[in-house]
Amino acid sequence: MKKVYALFAALLLNLFAAQAYAAESGTEIDEEISEITIKAIRVANDSPASSYATLATTLRFDPLTELQSRGIAEGQSDVSVRGSLFENTGFKLGAVTISDPQTGHYVAELPVDPALMSVPAIYKGIDGAIEGFNSAVATVSYGINKVQDGGYVSLGAGSDSLNYQSVRFGKVSTNSAGNDIGIAVSVAHSEGDGSIEFGDHEFSRANVQLQRVTDNSQTDVVLAYQDKFFGWPGAYTGFASLPEIDDTQTTLLLANHRLQSDNGWVEFGGFYRRLVDDYDFNRTTIESGAPGSFEHETKVVGFGFQAQQQSGRISWRYGGQVSSDELVKSTDLTNGSFTDRKYATLTVVPSIESELDSGSKLIWRAGATIDYTDQDSSEFSPLLGVTLSSTDASGTTDYSLEYAATSQVPGYTALNSNPTGLFGGNPLLGREKAEQISLSIERDAGDWQLGAALFGRQDDDLIDWTFATGAPFARQANSVDIDVIGLEAFFVRGWESIDLSLGYMAIDKDADYGSAQVDASFYALNFAKHRVTAAIVYRFAGGFQLRVDNEYRSQEDNPLRVGDDSTYLASASLLWSPDGMDGFGAALVVDNVTDSEYQPFPGTPASGRQISLSASYRW
Repeated sequence: MKKVYALFAALLLNLFAAQAYAAESGTEIDEEISEITIKAIRVANDSPASSYATLATTLRFDPLTELQSRGIAEGQSDVSVRGSLFENTGFKLGAVTISDPQTGHYVAELPVDPALMSVPAIYKGIDGAIEGFNSAVATVSYGINKVQDGGYVSLGAGSDSLNYQSVRFGKVSTNSAGNDIGIAVSVAHSEGDGSIEFGDHEFSRANVQLQRVTDNSQTDVVLAYQDKFFGWPGAYTGFASLPEIDDTQTTLLLANHRLQSDNGWVEFGGFYRRLVDDYDFNRTTIESGAPGSFEHETKVVGFGFQAQQQSGRISWRYGGQVSSDELVKSTDLTNGSFTDRKYATLTVVPSIESELDSGSKLIWRAGATIDYTDQDSSEFSPLLGVTLSSTDASGTTDYSLEYAATSQVPGYTALNSNPTGLFGGNPLLGREKAEQISLSIERDAGDWQLGAALFGRQDDDLIDWTFATGAPFARQANSVDIDVIGLEAFFVRGWESIDLSLGYMAIDKDADYGSAQVDASFYALNFAKHRVTAAIVYRFAGGFQLRVDNEYRSQEDNPLRVGDDSTYLASASLLWSPDGMDGFGAALVVDNVTDSEYQPFPGTPASGRQISLSASYRW
């Protein structure tokens, strides 16, 4: 594989040199650089047909992320990027990554109304190393929106006895110093029987946001709580005969401050998160407090910062976070060597610009990340990249070549589970490492945007959950070395009445599990070899909008999957905001339009077609 990486690196360097030579011949430049980090809307539907919207909703058809759901996406979902595992993607609010120490299945369990947050940026490579915390491949990052005067109420009902309600209210006033003081309150509730037997849910969420905005700063305090019950047969085990349930209560307190200056910006924040979880693989049995009950409680506190400062020709970009977690109690995670852990990470990446004769610029970046925990080995990870940025009359084009090394440590479910049984753990699992090289191009021409990246990644000691034929009711946490090669591309374009977003992802993997007896992988080898997405928003007469998200995927073969390994999925909605009735709206939403039975997780039944109708009023 080392020879493959050497050839791949040589190819990328030659491609980059060719682009640099072309740029020398007479293009201009733009100083902004990024590696497919876009914040434009990449999906059509931001509301589901199955419940109220969560942060997972808009990631369902995002061309830059892959969301694998157990039942409805808002029930429980894993998010991966570039063929990674669910634990390799972090979720960030403001300056801090909100982690879950028990399992990466819950990192997306953030009890925050997505209306309070910005469209997420997907950070990878060097940007992912700076922005991330214990997330080796990518970070999904949300900014905090400014509070707006007004309110919103929505009532909806749908198939399978669905009903849901959502209310938001915001108020902004100006104090004697000329600063804006805002408060926002959001409450939502949803319940329904689900599209299959034992697929019911009941969710409740409440948020309070306090905000202070000055000419050059924004300070936020967010208190959020969510009580979520959902059932889905074979959700985690992959055996549809087991009527599983997951009942979680999540509390989050977040404080964040962002300050802008003439030389750059700085953002820092802190959080407290508590998650109580009661999982049952068979809801017909009564269990409490004994091994096999799968009852857990975790707490995490953390502080993080991000900043960029200009000093002469050097631009300093840095970020870091310190966190402390605790497995407060558990009926089953009792076999490890520790139940609390402290973490720290620091990344510093200075960049410097080199003028070319043509007026273009090469922007060089070099830095490193230091990761530390008090229970594992520390890791020093280098980062290196160069970007050629050029501009013309219609827009900006960036060509980037990057090398990024990152690492993370596994959660308590992998470390502390009993080594045998339904979910087999291993207390000897150590730090996971990833090395990635990528060549990317991004074109921003105002009303359209195009990007593509060719990448290779080497994952060492990645934690996967595997299956052996001789033990069909047990999965085992095993480390695996995987070589990944992929291509991702996107195109976004807006017209007066139509918005269009297209995406494509192709991935190939070569896995080595060493001496472990592995017949199938639940996660590392459960990936789309080819995935195509298309999002269309069409605005037409009478205040109507048609929104359609499309996805075609060809999945890697898996002996546990029942049915086809390829499928077409779609979500569609018809929105109406009638003229002369300011603030009023109605929506008809259909998820899984084709009623596909494709299983995102092998053996876990798919969610069927769902339809809902809602009415809303905004003031």
